[in-house]
Amino acid sequence: MTTTLQGYAPFAVFATLLVVLGAGMLAASSLLGPKGYGKTKYEPWECGVDRVQPSARERFAVPFYLVAILFILFDLETVFLFPWAVVMKKVSAQDPAAGAQLLGEVLVFVGVLALGLFYVWKRRGLEWD
Repeated sequence: MTTTLQGYAPFAVFATLLVVLGAGMLAASSLLGPKGYGKTKYEPWECGVDRVQPSARERFAVPFYLVAILFILFDLETVFLFPWAVVMKKVSAQDPAAGAQLLGEVLVFVGVLALGLFYVWKRRGLEWD
């Protein structure tokens, strides 16, 4: 007579081994690792080079922020286009008229984004002058 929990026995063994191994590695690194705490331990380093500016709040150029925001905008466009493509495939196979409506809606979406890109391009927002 078997119970439904017997199928989970390999998973339980694996999870237990995982936790024991992780805890063992953490304990070993704290026991065997170096203990040198000094002034240099807490100084910030970037690729082995001292900081150039002593301030923690560095100023970035405005074009950097503009390009970052534009990247997020067009990155989100692709995030919305992937689910649309999956739905479009299913809907078009069942009802071509509904597929044509979905195509029109996404063309409006991409058109608005294209207008935004055209505006930024005309305003020379992508140049690093």
